[in-house]
Amino acid sequence: MWIADKYIDHVKEQTMEHPGESWEKMLLGFKANKLRTKLLPKKGISKGYQKLEAMMMSFVADSLGKPDSYVWGNIFAPSELIGCFGLNTLSIECLSCYFSGYHLEDFFIDYAQNTGIAPTLCSYHKTFVGAIDSGAVPVPEYAVTTSLSCDGNLNTFRYLEKKKGVPFTFLDVPYRDDEESVEYLAEQLKDFARELESRFGRKFEEEKLREAIRIENETRRALMEFFKLQSERYYPGELISHLYMMMGMHLLIGRQEFLDLIRFIIQDIKNYPKFEGKKILWIHLLPFYQETLQSYFNSSRKYQIIASDIIMDSMEEMDEAKPFHALAKKIIRNLYNGSYSHKAEMVGELARTLQPDAVIQFCHWGCKQSSGGSVLLKEKLQEMDIPMLILDGDGIDRRNSHDGQIKTRLEAFLEMLGAGDTEETVEKEEKKIC
Repeated sequence: MWIADKYIDHVKEQTMEHPGESWEKMLLGFKANKLRTKLLPKKGISKGYQKLEAMMMSFVADSLGKPDSYVWGNIFAPSELIGCFGLNTLSIECLSCYFSGYHLEDFFIDYAQNTGIAPTLCSYHKTFVGAIDSGAVPVPEYAVTTSLSCDGNLNTFRYLEKKKGVPFTFLDVPYRDDEESVEYLAEQLKDFARELESRFGRKFEEEKLREAIRIENETRRALMEFFKLQSERYYPGELISHLYMMMGMHLLIGRQEFLDLIRFIIQDIKNYPKFEGKKILWIHLLPFYQETLQSYFNSSRKYQIIASDIIMDSMEEMDEAKPFHALAKKIIRNLYNGSYSHKAEMVGELARTLQPDAVIQFCHWGCKQSSGGSVLLKEKLQEMDIPMLILDGDGIDRRNSHDGQIKTRLEAFLEMLGAGDTEETVEKEEKKIC
């Protein structure tokens, strides 16, 4: 792995010195990692999670290698509809994670803030803005964002349009869930389809959207089956495995290859033993780089993340006969839309289904809704006698996550659960697994 580390250091140095000349080197690294995940998958994690990582690395590397094959979006952009035009959706949040693979998030964040971007903006957005503003990353022909969840979405895409000339569609997601709201958003989605027809010269076929929704329904049912199995069986993965699953459910949802992967994972997990440790339901973002969390959750037989709310979004069946209205309902009923009590109810429903031993909510820096509503969720879970830990940190900027504080709070919480293993015990267990 020292060769990969050397290359990462080289690309970071080159980007910081000459950001406008570094893109080809970054892209080469993405392509190399695509081959690595296929030919030399990570040891110590399940074959299903190995395949998931390879799929997501291929998706991003292949898309970035063909600038006319993708549009930018936020994580809640309607990728099912975009896929009907043979286009991929690359969310700015996911791309920021990939840029952090070169340890460039601090450089890009500082670059953005030095040009006047507010320090309080979400660090995923600041990473992306800095990458574009510095000239390190080329821009596509088009973009789309929703108002869902994040206040920064509209401002970020407006800024990119102003600074780099990237036109975008803004989907205004209603706060309320009623027939008028569904109709309002469905009409916006139809207008968006017509805009894509005009810009890319490709005819929209509604049957493709119906098929995508049919596949999406099957995928969501299959994923819930997997979550239930993961609450029963040991299935070794890493923090980043759950992040890849979140990416897949947002960027590849409605595609047959992703459904096939989930079906493979369902069969694969049945080969693993019963899980005897503590089951954790994770809420919000996953700080995949965080050392203490990695030491306790990566391929652990004692603490297993069985699901994450941000992977699911919604658990309702979609009506493929009315595809635009079905897509509108899905977006409106996303657990990150509306009041926080709506999210608390959906998380409670997920907890009733999966019966976790505990819930951990990660409050990401700059994300107002996660911090502001965490107490409401804790009250809901107290009614269900499910202990909950609230951790503060940053999903991407390592400088905003203090390992000592996270370690102290996490270990105290695990002690309370009755599984008070020291870090030394965890290390011994990991050596057994390896």
